[in-house]
Amino acid sequence: VLTFHNVCSVPSSFRLTGIPGLESLHMWLSIPFGSMYLVAVVGNVTILAVIRVERSLHQPMYFFLCMLAVIDLVLSTSTMPKLLGIFWFGAGDISLDACMSQMFLIHCFATVESGIFLAMAFDRYVAICNPLHHTTVLNHMAVGRMGLAALLRGILYIGPLPLMIRLRLPLYKTHIISHSYCEHMAVISLTCGDSRVNNIYGLSIGFLVLILDSVAIAASYVMIFRAVMGLTTPEARLKTLGTCGSHICAILIFYVPIAVSSLIHRFGHHVPPPVHTLLANFYLLIPPILNPIVYAIRTKQIRERLLQILKREAKIS
Repeated sequence: VLTFHNVCSVPSSFRLTGIPGLESLHMWLSIPFGSMYLVAVVGNVTILAVIRVERSLHQPMYFFLCMLAVIDLVLSTSTMPKLLGIFWFGAGDISLDACMSQMFLIHCFATVESGIFLAMAFDRYVAICNPLHHTTVLNHMAVGRMGLAALLRGILYIGPLPLMIRLRLPLYKTHIISHSYCEHMAVISLTCGDSRVNNIYGLSIGFLVLILDSVAIAASYVMIFRAVMGLTTPEARLKTLGTCGSHICAILIFYVPIAVSSLIHRFGHHVPPPVHTLLANFYLLIPPILNPIVYAIRTKQIRERLLQILKREAKIS
C-alpha cells in the first residue's frame, strides 16, 4: 500500500514507542520502572489493608488516605503494565478506544487526586481551627460525599477530552505516538485539522484544577498557621503542625512533578524528547510510591500497626 506523508487517515489503532530515543535501553529501563511499580502497588495495598483492619484509624484523614491509595493504584496501573509490555515484548500497539480510555483514566484520576488533597486540607483546617465540631462537620457521610464530588468533578472535566478528539478530529497524520502512554497533548499533535479548541479546553482544565485547588489549599494552610501561632507553647504548635506534615509532603510530591512536567512541555523546546517522556512517567509513579512511605513513616498509628504485623509474621515464619 502506498502512503504519502500528507495523507490523513482514520487509524483503528496506534503504536506507542515507549521512551523515544532510548529504545536500545528499554530492557534496562524495565528494571527501575518495574521495581517502582511493584513498590507502589505493595505500598498502597498495605495502607488500605492496615486502615481497614485498625479500628482507631477509621477517621476522616485516613479515609481520605484510602481514597488516595485507590487513585494512585489506578494511575500507576493504567500506564505501567502497558509500558512494561513495550519494554519487554515491544507490545506498543493500542486500539483507538483503549488509547482514549487510557487518556481518560490518567487525566481524570490526576484531577480526582487534586480534589482529594483539597478535601484533606479542609479536614486539617476543621481539625485545627474548629476541633470541637470536627466529628460533626466531617462525619462518614460528609467524607463519602467529598470523595464522590472529587470523582464526579474529574469525570465532568475530563470526559469531554476523548469525546472531542473522536468527534472533531477523526483523521491522523500518523498512527505512531512518540510517548509511552496516550497523553492528551501527544495524541492531539498527531491529528489533522484544527486542534485549537481541544488545546484550549485541555489547557483551561489543567489551569482550573491546578491553580484553583492549590490556591484553595494554600488559603486553608494560611488559616491553619494563623490558628497554630495563636497557641501558647512551642510544643503545642509543633505537635499541631506535625499532624499537617504528611499532608504537606504529599501535596508537594503531587504538584511539583506535574508543574515541572507541564512547564517543560510548554516551554522546554530544547529539552530532549526522552526527558519529556521520562518526566511524564515519573509524575504518575512518584506520588504512588512516596505517599504510602510518607504516611507510614509520619503517622504513628500506621507505623505501629505495620510493626505489629511484621513482628507477627516474623514469629510465624
